[in-house]
Amino acid sequence: MMEMAMTPAIREKFSSQAAPDVLAALRQIAESQGRQFQAVLDDALRDYIDRQQKERPRRHVMASFASSLDEFDNLYRELAK
Repeated sequence: MMEMAMTPAIREKFSSQAAPDVLAALRQIAESQGRQFQAVLDDALRDYIDRQQKERPRRHVMASFASSLDEFDNLYRELAK
């Protein structure tokens, strides 16, 4: 994603609606990072697209799965019999 940020960006205006709390959170993130709202929104949209286009599970899902295996390994082995 860093490569895209370095290339000149062509922007296209669009109009949409979002929940007020979502917009407020995005504005707060932009302000806390000293970035423009549109840059944070663009990153959020790109992250969403990436998650939708990839078939592999997300990192936090796999981390939870690994933790579950560590904690309940014996139970899973018994259930598999």
